[in-house]
Amino acid sequence: MKKILSVLLAGTMAATLAACGSSSTGSTSTGSTSAATTAAAGETSADSGSASSDLTWKIGSQGPLTGGAALYGEAVVNGAKVAVDEINEAGGINGYKIEFKTADDEHDQEKAVNAYNSLKDWGMQVLVGPTTSSPTMAVASEAVNDNMFMITPSGSAVDCTATANAYRVCFSDPAQGTKSAQYIGQHKLATKVAVLYDSSDVYSSGIYEAFAKEAANQGIEIVDTEQFTADSKTDFSTQLQKMQAAGAELAFLPFYYTEAALVLTQANTMGFKPIFFGVDGMDGILGLDNFDTSLAEGLMLLTPFAADATDDATVNFVTRYKDAFGSTPIQFAADAYDAVYIVKKAAEAANLTPDKSVDEIGTALEEQLKSLSYDGITGAGMTWNEGGDVDKEPKAVVIKDGAYVSAE
Repeated sequence: MKKILSVLLAGTMAATLAACGSSSTGSTSTGSTSAATTAAAGETSADSGSASSDLTWKIGSQGPLTGGAALYGEAVVNGAKVAVDEINEAGGINGYKIEFKTADDEHDQEKAVNAYNSLKDWGMQVLVGPTTSSPTMAVASEAVNDNMFMITPSGSAVDCTATANAYRVCFSDPAQGTKSAQYIGQHKLATKVAVLYDSSDVYSSGIYEAFAKEAANQGIEIVDTEQFTADSKTDFSTQLQKMQAAGAELAFLPFYYTEAALVLTQANTMGFKPIFFGVDGMDGILGLDNFDTSLAEGLMLLTPFAADATDDATVNFVTRYKDAFGSTPIQFAADAYDAVYIVKKAAEAANLTPDKSVDEIGTALEEQLKSLSYDGITGAGMTWNEGGDVDKEPKAVVIKDGAYVSAE
């Protein structure tokens, strides 16, 4: 069924994170995440490669490059930058190089629309982003008027792809819940599971609801369900005591790494040590300041990307990312890397050139995504339904010796 256009999303949806960089100048030059943070009070830009002519592709990316969600935004921008540099080194898209420009939306809906308009004024033809969910919904309701093709690496709320021009690389919130239950059940990790989720957050609630629905199909008994809200997310001792008393073998935590770090710290003080299992919002916990990462040992999370995978494509990406930015890429960087290559494959399949209008490019890319299959570092055989959602198999990683490693 054709996707419903939504013009009210920006004002009605609760703010949610994804989940979930720096830009450098020159075809092979690199930047650091600290440079992005310094420059991101406004917008940053990168001319990734000198084009052989004045005609170039103009790809934009936006996300929170400052503020509490900057870890996600920097990862997305940096991952996209690695892909842009590689593509330019290989000759571009249909023989035309890419110019790449970024803008900071601070995980704010109004600022996200402003960031989008600034990129549009620059001449953007395709948007890789936004990064987080509420800005994605706000921008989608604006960008649909231009038929600007946008592919969010990490906007996971259901309505991020409500408009006909919007697609995503990450799993939607319900898909994460369903696939988490399936993974736990199929791998026989536990039969008695307790859940703690943020009832004030669309992201967390959406994952929980889908997880609870699928759990029974997987032979999982939810022995206890606990909640918290944005106003009560510092003390989890009461919830953890109830989860422990219920005999939970596994604690499912569908929320972000900042709150998860507090949960792990408090669970440790009371000797509660089930398997802790999270979703994509958990990615980033190892980089959290003032957190004892030894407390995350054994933590599992569902993700389509494992940085320690040994396939050539992942090894290449991780190596280039580390060389450029001095850190190991998280899932959101990998999603953005794939997003740029998905645009490339679709544009080449459609024989597109950058002299086309934004509307013509958008229509052609949307048509290609109906039948495109893409093998990326976040999934093999990726396809998209008419609603803009991706279908791919998840992976799980586990934290071992202070690093993410494949759980397989």
